[in-house]
Amino acid sequence: MAIELDQRQGLIAGDGLLPVKMAQYAKENGFDVVCISLSSDNYRELKKYCSKVYSCAPGEPLKIEKILQEENIKQLTFLGKVNKSILLKRPKFDSKAIEFFKRAVRLNDDKVMLMIIEELEAIGVTVLDQTIFIKNLMIPSGVLGKTQPTKEQIEDVNYGYEIAKEVGKLDIGQSVVIKDKMIMAVEAIEGTDKCIRRGGKLAKKGGCIVKVAKPHQDKRFDIPAIGLKTLKTMRRYNNTLIAVEAGETIIVDQEKTIQYADKHGIVIMAI
Repeated sequence: MAIELDQRQGLIAGDGLLPVKMAQYAKENGFDVVCISLSSDNYRELKKYCSKVYSCAPGEPLKIEKILQEENIKQLTFLGKVNKSILLKRPKFDSKAIEFFKRAVRLNDDKVMLMIIEELEAIGVTVLDQTIFIKNLMIPSGVLGKTQPTKEQIEDVNYGYEIAKEVGKLDIGQSVVIKDKMIMAVEAIEGTDKCIRRGGKLAKKGGCIVKVAKPHQDKRFDIPAIGLKTLKTMRRYNNTLIAVEAGETIIVDQEKTIQYADKHGIVIMAI
């Protein structure tokens, strides 16, 4: 059932271009976006498309909830990377965040996000499907660009897909690096780019990345995404192919990403 969208939308923004794209498309379609930025890397860009941008740390849920209530936000979207490794750096947490972590049985991605969504629902805020405003960024099936995969790469992709799905089922990560039917790296808390780097170092040359949606993916968070930064990391560590799940993955800045892949002989494919 289609949800009726409020004219005033909230955005909780992590790193990268993806939250900027959401704000841009929402504004172009007549929506007023109020943003809570958890990162400094895209703050200036967000200000171009959002009526207000507040800066908060991930460990400040009391401040975030106060902003949402004062701005009368009833619907919001989470977009952009907030690396969970921040928990290992012992940032400053407010009293609500500390209580939240005490209650958490596990700190894996799904459990944490579902608890956050429950907290927001308790104050009358609905978290939307991440793709509502950016469906045009979803990757269609097939090879994107000029470089075609070899038979050996396709065999690696098929094997890597099975492993990545199992890793996703355990809520560990969404990506693997594979070469010659051997798993070089499995994504965990460090995120996709560092997984690519680690796997590329082991593979030496010709590593393949497979990134998938989790089984029964909750579209309110953790939708798989790739972009130009992903491919630059691949090239730096001599990986030559990335395969993603068609219709389940976002490609940010698609034209530039495909141009970069063509220039450097990198395969982008959606299966």
